[in-house]
Amino acid sequence: MDPQAFIRLSVGSLGLRIPRAALNSAKSGIQYSSPCSCEIRLRGFPMQTTSVPLLSSPEATPDIHSIASSFYLEESDLKALSTPGCFYSPHACLEIVVFTGRKGSHCGVVIKRQQIGTFKLEVGPEWGEGKPVILFNGWIGIGKNKQEAGKPGAELHLRVKLDPDPRYVFQFEDVTTLSPQVVQLQGSIKQPIFSCKFSRDRVLRVDPLSNCWSGSADSSDLETERRERKGWKVKIHDLSGSAVAAAFITTPFVPSTGCDWVARSNPGAWLIVRPDACRAESWQPWGKVEAWRERGIRDSICCRFHLLSEGQEGGDVLMSEILISAEKGGEFFIDTDRQMRTAATPVPSPQSSGDFSSLGPVVGGFVMSCRVQGEGKASKLLVQLAMRHVTCVEDAAIFMALAAAIDLSIEACKPFRRRIRKGSRSL
Repeated sequence: MDPQAFIRLSVGSLGLRIPRAALNSAKSGIQYSSPCSCEIRLRGFPMQTTSVPLLSSPEATPDIHSIASSFYLEESDLKALSTPGCFYSPHACLEIVVFTGRKGSHCGVVIKRQQIGTFKLEVGPEWGEGKPVILFNGWIGIGKNKQEAGKPGAELHLRVKLDPDPRYVFQFEDVTTLSPQVVQLQGSIKQPIFSCKFSRDRVLRVDPLSNCWSGSADSSDLETERRERKGWKVKIHDLSGSAVAAAFITTPFVPSTGCDWVARSNPGAWLIVRPDACRAESWQPWGKVEAWRERGIRDSICCRFHLLSEGQEGGDVLMSEILISAEKGGEFFIDTDRQMRTAATPVPSPQSSGDFSSLGPVVGGFVMSCRVQGEGKASKLLVQLAMRHVTCVEDAAIFMALAAAIDLSIEACKPFRRRIRKGSRSL
């Protein structure tokens, strides 16, 4: 399998220091107790916001390993950034705007943040070379008063780095319930890699992963699914026809008491499994997906993924919890920078040998993502996997099963139709 080229732009080691003479003065309006934050902007990408520590000691240096923000760029993104923009900003740049204070209002009075300064770094040719490079590392003066009357002003510490982050890109050729083929995308080339087999049981068996996978549903099945959704299964097969991963519902998706939707208090759940290397025709748990509906002006589906690691006491490691628009769909992802910055938890590869003992902690970053459509829309799953997490075909297969479970959870969390008794009227 050949990966596609991606670049990871990371911003980290953030810290702010301000001379004591400028602190606590009426003119600066900055105090050590004031929270500081920054907006990180890159043309064509959503703005990211993060906190910035205000350092009390001039000798203090932020942690060089901390990552505050990451952008992932593919070839088309780099081309867009290299193309001159509008009259006001002809050259694309990474822009970091630092503020003190919080946005909000009190007693009807709008409270505004105070802008301390801005850091800008232009996009250069080194961005497209595909090599690790540190674009900036150290302290830099920011703000209008950084050279005012020779007096030192606010200084920002940061580390900006580019790293190659190649990925495998897969696509389901049809909606998951139609048991599609899964292909790998490499430019305009599509290479078949897996096949996906979806089924739903009429009756949930004692062994939900038995070799008997039932076919289509009849009218009694449809009536049952008005009250609960269970018995859904997905098997991922390699090109030889061997099952290399699977996902199945373990906790039915049912409406909570007094409502017609799956609530957070009683989520539906999937188990993601892989073949057991020690026992033929057996499966070994790898992960668990829980999903429920969050009601609001625009409903969302919350998908939570736990990794079931053999070497962990308790067995559950929360890796991702994402809200996806029920109407428009969205992206489910596992990214240790965006979600698990403070955790040093390893992300075990499935590895067909089943050996987890040799795996060490993963350096933070992107693991996988899948893009799904909203309710009632045909969804051809697009799945991206970081190359460093894939050592064999079975590794990729387990993430296909995970992506299928996320996709099917969107439909499983649709509101249930309430039964109207004969002779009654709906108001």
